[in-house]
Amino acid sequence: MKNVIIRTEKLSKSFSNKGTIQHVLKNIDLELYEGDFTIIMGASGAGKSTLMYALSGMDTPTLGNIYFKEHCISDYNADELAVFRRRHCGFVFQQIYLIDSMSVMDNVLTAGLLISKDKKAIVNKAKELFHAVGINEETYTKFPTQISGGEAQRIGIVRALINHPPLLFADEPTGALNSKRGIEVLDTLSEFHRRGQSIVMVTHDIQSALRGNRILYLKDGVIIGECMLGSYEESKQRKEQLTAFLNDMGW
Repeated sequence: MKNVIIRTEKLSKSFSNKGTIQHVLKNIDLELYEGDFTIIMGASGAGKSTLMYALSGMDTPTLGNIYFKEHCISDYNADELAVFRRRHCGFVFQQIYLIDSMSVMDNVLTAGLLISKDKKAIVNKAKELFHAVGINEETYTKFPTQISGGEAQRIGIVRALINHPPLLFADEPTGALNSKRGIEVLDTLSEFHRRGQSIVMVTHDIQSALRGNRILYLKDGVIIGECMLGSYEESKQRKEQLTAFLNDMGW
């Protein structure tokens, strides 16, 4: 049986817009498991990113609780949430947010040294991760403006994983890339998942969603369906299963 890594109880999130209350997430009870590649899908405005931000401690719920390994992070203040994210979460976004004035290596080391002051160990870990994502040593000293979008996103994944986070969150990580570079990034995520990394990814793209073993479908702030695909392997049957599920959800 898989261990639960995040659990929610009646998770709700509302926003006030010009005096009108908008209910974005509504009473979500959810368990996420260690070792899963969980995909969150749904139409635009369904609450996908809001759910990811709440699960990762980037935003706080209006009502309900979020537990990380039985620790209720909903009770944490802003400083405690910052420490939680730094120690337990890695983030990969559609916009990569590498610091242009810093080399590729320094972008990664800056994140690693927030947790550990052992620079030698962080450098060795960075090199190991760079090798895993296909970034060669010649790239270490380059600046973000000197590399491709696909390379930058893979470097973003290295930065996200430098502190060994139990959870990697990805929000449309291939959205700004062409198909070839997008596949490279998806292959990288799949490889880390194969090694045991727990991943939660928001996407509207079927090719990206196929990489997950568990698909959650969100509609109007409520999870209305779930599809289990099993370990990733490229096949016609896998795509047909996901497509049929999405059609049932009203995709």
